[in-house]
Amino acid sequence: MTSQARYLRSHMTDSERRLWYHINRRQLDGLHFRRQAPIGRYIVDFVCYEKKLIIEVDGGQHNSEQGIRKDLTRTEWLNSQGFHVLRFWNNDISNNLEGVLTSILSYLDKK
Repeated sequence: MTSQARYLRSHMTDSERRLWYHINRRQLDGLHFRRQAPIGRYIVDFVCYEKKLIIEVDGGQHNSEQGIRKDLTRTEWLNSQGFHVLRFWNNDISNNLEGVLTSILSYLDKK
């Protein structure tokens, strides 16, 4: 699992890299995020352990029937572990990054 997470960290998608640029090094509300972090049997795109927040960046494969089902199972398990999962489409990050960051901050303000 660790070697797969390491591989994913060095092969992030453009959208993941773009979002990481804005949440890395405590740039988002001073919070520390980790990227491609193993949690249970899953590797999540980004996690802030302090706030128990997971951010997932989804591409088109997540829009298939199988992808939706797998994401639901994954999200339910992560929720059962005390995490909250926010999901954003690659398109959202490419075309509305400010809106994505605002949504994340809005969630954090409620915590």
